[in-house]
Amino acid sequence: MAKKLIYGLVFALAIGVLALGLALNFGVSGVSFASDFKSAGRAAYMIDSASGAVLYQKNENQRLPIASMMKIMTATLTLEAVERGDISLEDDVTISKNAASMGGSQVFLQEGQTHKVKDLLKTVIVASANDSCVALAEHVSGSVEEFVRLMNDKAKALGMSNTNFKNCTGLPAPESFSSAKDVAKMFGELIKHPIYFDYAKIWLEDYKHPDGRITTITNTNKLVRFYNGCDGGKTGFTSEAKFCLAATAKRGDMRIIAVVIGVDSAKERNAAVSAMFDYAFNGFSNEVFFRGGEALEQTLSIAGGKEDRLRLTVSRDITSFMAKGDKSEFEVKFEIPSSVKAPVKAGDVVGKAYLTKNGVVQSETDVLALDSVERMSIFDAIKDIAKKWGV
Repeated sequence: MAKKLIYGLVFALAIGVLALGLALNFGVSGVSFASDFKSAGRAAYMIDSASGAVLYQKNENQRLPIASMMKIMTATLTLEAVERGDISLEDDVTISKNAASMGGSQVFLQEGQTHKVKDLLKTVIVASANDSCVALAEHVSGSVEEFVRLMNDKAKALGMSNTNFKNCTGLPAPESFSSAKDVAKMFGELIKHPIYFDYAKIWLEDYKHPDGRITTITNTNKLVRFYNGCDGGKTGFTSEAKFCLAATAKRGDMRIIAVVIGVDSAKERNAAVSAMFDYAFNGFSNEVFFRGGEALEQTLSIAGGKEDRLRLTVSRDITSFMAKGDKSEFEVKFEIPSSVKAPVKAGDVVGKAYLTKNGVVQSETDVLALDSVERMSIFDAIKDIAKKWGV
């Protein structure tokens, strides 16, 4: 009986130490969750997309080859060019000799043929097509070299201090590297574009070439089919980088981004990210107080405008990300003036919103004008007076 009691105490102590170690490793107190995903790969990183809260990190700043995960930036810059109006998804792209000559994963484009930007982008996101990457880079910037320069400029703007791009495909190149944390940053930028998910969730599709040829494209990110909530991701593999994956999954109001680099097999890579997602969804929750772009209950008095009140919104979702069972008190406090002067344009910053936890500010968000309000003219003022007097 005494031996059983001793064994029981030792076992309980061991479990307690393991749980404490994991909680400390994840940087979130009050949560214990046993999983072996922390041992997979050379580096890993996991965050809550809305708050940026770090749930797991391992060698997150180590500079490593990331193979085709570099295409995350290629897709991001292409979508940004579309949103600026520099190019259109309906543009015809004539395939160059350089693009058609790309090896590795490809969709077998032929020199001189034309393809739509939207179709090339789809093959990059779904099937990691190197030839389509080069074709898009040339269309966006005129040359791959200029496009790569823009990739590095964007990386600097995002604070990706452990990244250097040498090409737009991720094919092996000297001094080409990134880190798990930097990959999460650029992937977070990509998923800001809603159209990305239209492509990222495609599992299997026949791609039709202008000459009638068919190339079947299959999603390289198997988790979009086999993990509940996963709706996007980018894989990578070279003998140097090994198996890599940046993926995102959403359940309810919580979206998670997970990255692994340098895993020994595709199976282990997928299992590692799945376990990371499990940890996040099992141990944490996200409450949305206000959604970016939606009207707040508060309105703002506007002086000298064609409207008396200005509707307001916030620039992004205000959410309280916490460990399940956390009893902390969250509150959103607004700092806005009593009134503003017309004219006001939709999107103008008119104040701040602060999320507090137990009275301490956790994050801040811009309060924006939801509508545009023009300045009242003299004729508008006369009309307004006449209306009030019933004339």
